[in-house]
Amino acid sequence: MRPGVLTVGAVRAAALLLGLTALGATLRNGLDQPGNALAFGVLVALGELARWGAAPGEREPAPLAAAGALAYALLGESAGSGTTHGVLQTVAVVTAAGLAGIVPHLARGRGPGPDHLARRVLTVGFAALCFQPLYNSGAVVRHLGEGPPYVLFLGLPLVLTALCDAVLAALLLRARTGFPYGSLLRDELRALLGIGSAVCATGAVMALGVAAAGLWALPVLAVPLLLTQVSYRRYEAVRTVNRQTIASLARATEVAGCTPPGHAHRVAALSAAVGRELGLSGAELTVLEHAALMHDIGQLSLVDPVEGGATALLPAEEQRRIALLGGEVVRRTGVPPAVAVIVERQADPYREQPLPARIIRTVNAYDDLTGAGADAGRGTGVGGGPGAALDALERLRLGTARDHHPDVVEGLARVLARGGAVGMTPVVPG
Repeated sequence: MRPGVLTVGAVRAAALLLGLTALGATLRNGLDQPGNALAFGVLVALGELARWGAAPGEREPAPLAAAGALAYALLGESAGSGTTHGVLQTVAVVTAAGLAGIVPHLARGRGPGPDHLARRVLTVGFAALCFQPLYNSGAVVRHLGEGPPYVLFLGLPLVLTALCDAVLAALLLRARTGFPYGSLLRDELRALLGIGSAVCATGAVMALGVAAAGLWALPVLAVPLLLTQVSYRRYEAVRTVNRQTIASLARATEVAGCTPPGHAHRVAALSAAVGRELGLSGAELTVLEHAALMHDIGQLSLVDPVEGGATALLPAEEQRRIALLGGEVVRRTGVPPAVAVIVERQADPYREQPLPARIIRTVNAYDDLTGAGADAGRGTGVGGGPGAALDALERLRLGTARDHHPDVVEGLARVLARGGAVGMTPVVPG
């Protein structure tokens, strides 16, 4: 069995065991302070219902539910009276409310995956474990009081819980994709500065607000996070439209007959996978993907189009001329300047290129060698199929002396061995 499958299974099993233990203990012992449990349970359930409109793969599609769960885990008092719900009841309430809130989504086939549920159970349990025993023992109030030192102390379990969630998310992605753990973890940590920081701050403010004013503080404090969620969704919608615009520009070379159908999107998807394999993350991957989509747009400026669009089979001087023309076109489209720089440098000697340009150069050559452009350009192309992919990799390896960086070629080979981009057949390097 693959190590990734074992990792995913272990995380899910740990979450299932914790959830069942918490539910069993709560059913056996009964609910402490059922009013608090009901209020926070309703908040978590409503937060899960509010995930309507979340984009696929969104890091935190239910921020209100996450904030409510954190607030219940960090709740020490309610309207001046001490709380006694403890760690297991916290997990039980959050688990039950979360399951109740996702039922409508599951009925429509859009519910969260098991990994998301496992992370929610484990991180809430971790937060409660960091806070509840210390607070209920009286050590926190005895040493820090209830002023600013207590507020600062409340930030400690929040930071630890956020780090725990980032580590778990990166671990699960690593298990599923095989990409380097470091770049995945950096992406998750960067995400904490966005919606993640709003979730943590709202969770802490909710816990402090309920401690001072009671449960009436919950609906008031939930409104800012809901507004933040709406703003975040609009921002993501703008980014989606921007990417669709770039993808439409990339299709112009196909419509004009300069490149084979799907070439730009294949190069973009495979380049992103290779970039992730080589440690790129976040904004670097976005720039790489956009540049890969538009890497052939310079062919629109040619009087005589390249037969089959296979620029990798042209002389180096001609490749460089097309790349410079492409950079000029890209600069006029309004995309970030970094995209244009990568497009115009993809044909430079690889020792002088930035890593994204090296990746696009190699992946573009691979697609030219395995696609229709190879047959059109040379008449003896590699063609399609696993054998073609192996032959193409061999030719790229032979070109590492002057045309392709060895690390990029080997990164491409590893990605292809795992299945490459979505929908590709794994290629076992020879």
